[in-house]
Amino acid sequence: QVQLVESGGGLVQAGGSLRLSCAASGRTFSRYAMGWFRQAPGKEREFVAAISRSDGSTYYADSVKGRFTISRDNSKNTVYLQMNSLKPEDTAVYYCAADPRANWWSTPSASENTYDYWGQGTQVTVSS
Repeated sequence: QVQLVESGGGLVQAGGSLRLSCAASGRTFSRYAMGWFRQAPGKEREFVAAISRSDGSTYYADSVKGRFTISRDNSKNTVYLQMNSLKPEDTAVYYCAADPRANWWSTPSASENTYDYWGQGTQVTVSS
């Protein structure tokens, strides 16, 4: 089992940047593919980005492609989401999640049903 703790959220003006971090407990972080999801008020939770166990494969939602970058540091048990050119529609609670069944080189999943472990979320608010 792994515990996930997100940080780095906050209030930013449109066009600005934030970097979210998700720290994982334990010594088996490299066993998990990792994903970021978000949930805006009154909306369903949606996929944002994911990264394979090996850091060799990433996958993005069309809405964030070219603006957001997911990365991981297995030596620090941490996954990051660098968010640039933020828009008001990016306002949401952002969650990181861990997929324990991914193979080393597998393309990471965009389905939240694949992810067994979730953090508590961090609020990102983008003002216009």
